[in-house]
Amino acid sequence: MSSFTDTSEQPAPTESHVRADSILSCHVRSALVDYFARLDGHGATNLYALVLSEVEQPLIRTVLEYCGHNQTQAAQILGLSRSTLRKKMTQYGIS
Repeated sequence: MSSFTDTSEQPAPTESHVRADSILSCHVRSALVDYFARLDGHGATNLYALVLSEVEQPLIRTVLEYCGHNQTQAAQILGLSRSTLRKKMTQYGIS
């Protein structure tokens, strides 16, 4: 069904490892710190919408790939209705 690793059989992280639920937030924070550093004194606008669109599109693409493009299953994983998923797929040009 997918090429992703099943994490249910992997051991729980130890203290020497970063908690699995914090990895994504660390990447987002790092990307934002880098974004602000590259502004070189220029202002930022519409950052909320920018971040959401930059995260939402690869999120939807990756979940669809994980599900073998089964939209019903992808919508369930994402916590969206199937119609909302299809609307977002159209918005981002995902087929």
